[in-house]
Amino acid sequence: MTPANPRILPYGEAALGEAAALIRAGQCVAVPTETVYGLAADATDSAAVAGIYAAKGRPSFNPLIVHVADMAMAETIARFDDEARALAARFWPGPLTMVLPLAEGSPVASLVTAGLPTVALRMPDHRAMQGLIRTSGRPLAAPSANASGGISPTRAAHVAASLAGRIPLVLDDGATTAGIESTIVEPAVRRILRPGPITAEQLPGYGSGATPGAITAPGQLASHYAPSKPVRLQATEAAAGEWMIGFGAIEGDDTLSATGDLQEAAARLFDALHRADAAGPPRIAVAPVPLHGLGIAIQDRLARAAFPRG
Repeated sequence: MTPANPRILPYGEAALGEAAALIRAGQCVAVPTETVYGLAADATDSAAVAGIYAAKGRPSFNPLIVHVADMAMAETIARFDDEARALAARFWPGPLTMVLPLAEGSPVASLVTAGLPTVALRMPDHRAMQGLIRTSGRPLAAPSANASGGISPTRAAHVAASLAGRIPLVLDDGATTAGIESTIVEPAVRRILRPGPITAEQLPGYGSGATPGAITAPGQLASHYAPSKPVRLQATEAAAGEWMIGFGAIEGDDTLSATGDLQEAAARLFDALHRADAAGPPRIAVAPVPLHGLGIAIQDRLARAAFPRG
């Protein structure tokens, strides 16, 4: 029986051993990556993967990212062409996810891919996630460790608040550094499916956008990363009843970056949304963020957070 509140264990060998034992027993464990905290389970175990969907309340047509420790593990799961290998050499380990054809005999559960002939694959650059993959000996399916559609977690406390009563353990290794989810690309057609820490400027020759109406990778739902309150974007000042999140010269109750630094803004984005959601005012306003570099990924998350929910 899952406890009302998950245990939060500081990163270390003993915590990794306990988390890996839970993974091998088919359970879910929350663990940080360099982007956000993920809810990890054995990607080869369909019952374990079903546990991710159940804990998050995530629709099963929304595929999951599989995290691997090295290229040897990656090549048992997906087929790499020359372009995918070049991207892996340049950006792995790191915050880049590639949507690739499934390898012959790929061990991942079909629920991970939502029945698609492709798999979303990433090699994370974080000691906790890398340690958990290696200690458990399993590739790990791991979406963000929060209730589906909610604000992504960048701290262990965010996970515990969002998934209380749903998971047994959170590995705590402090706040994440990138603060937003990985960039997702489809190398076969040189397309960016989701903007993220690896920017369009770092991916010359890649276009943007997914097939309209199709869910081919994680993070493509119109309403996502959303607080419980309405969000107004491009605000230059707070209206009555709004908690203002500023940027640059535009001040507020909180700020993504007082100096207009986009890397700082990305790292603080979800943390700021969590604070705004917990604050007293019933609505949230967010200052404009420039649409270049990391600003494109920040604005993508904000647009999904503000998308009207029926």
